[in-house]
Amino acid sequence: MKKFIVASAIACAGLTGMAQANNFNYTYGELRTSIGPESTGVEVSTFLTENSHLVARIDSQFDGDYDVAGGIGFNGPVSQFADIYGQLLLHYVDFPDDSSRDNRTQTEMNIGTRIWLTDQIEATARVGRNKDASVFHAGVRFHSTEQLSLSAETRNNGLYGPQITMSVRFQL
Repeated sequence: MKKFIVASAIACAGLTGMAQANNFNYTYGELRTSIGPESTGVEVSTFLTENSHLVARIDSQFDGDYDVAGGIGFNGPVSQFADIYGQLLLHYVDFPDDSSRDNRTQTEMNIGTRIWLTDQIEATARVGRNKDASVFHAGVRFHSTEQLSLSAETRNNGLYGPQITMSVRFQL
């Protein structure tokens, strides 16, 4: 029994060291705009623990609608150049009264990866579900400085349909 406890402690210590070596910063503020259909959004994320973070965002087409989402995410390294991450979010969606769509609360679950292509360029991809709709994000982010990055993405958040998005992210 003593050998089992010692072996477990050594294994956990080794895995803990690996799990804390995140390759990306998950504390940021982001502004984004998209076309086809047009919308604008704001997102913030902050570390909760070394391998979890809190996420909050709001998106709108400025047509009397909005989508507010918040929740918790996880993150951890896969290799020296890649992280895996995911989120569990609760959305409140409000549509205009004349819309045929109902206001509702819904949940989103997603999982994705962030990969360094070069020392300043990362590729991102994420898939998931937002109630009955699919969620998909894929893009490229250019880190011009340690505090600022720009991205171009294609995304479908499960509400507004497929969009081409540009964003600026400020590392906090």
